Amino acid sequence: METWAVQFAEEWIAAWNSHDLDRILAHYVDDVEISSPLIVERMNEPSGILRGKAAVRPYWTKGIEAKPPLKFELLAVHVGVNRVGLAYRSVGRRFVLEILTLDDARRITHVVATYGDSDAEGFGRSVSGSRT
Repeated sequence: METWAVQFAEEWIAAWNSHDLDRILAHYVDDVEISSPLIVERMNEPSGILRGKAAVRPYWTKGIEAKPPLKFELLAVHVGVNRVGLAYRSVGRRFVLEILTLDDARRITHVVATYGDSDAEGFGRSVSGSRT
């Protein structure tokens, strides 16, 4: 595992857990593009995509002000070419997998967020081991 990726992931999680929006946004480029099913739900944006920090700020403000308070628990870090995959638990112990595309300065340019059940059974299981 690349040491920088683990350090990046730990700082990213710590920023979110601090609820400091400016600290969170410092990880992202100004024209970041984010795709998440929660964008559809919370922002009434049918595409599920927000572009730019100005569009992302109100979305994340809702997230960090929500009750119960947002708290992330890092579970795994995966490294790709110009990408990092972060698996973590979110509010309600819900599983999240985010794929973050990074620029040369290791700032996030694109995000794809996916969500799973809070039930830990089967988390991390291969597709061949899943129930049908």
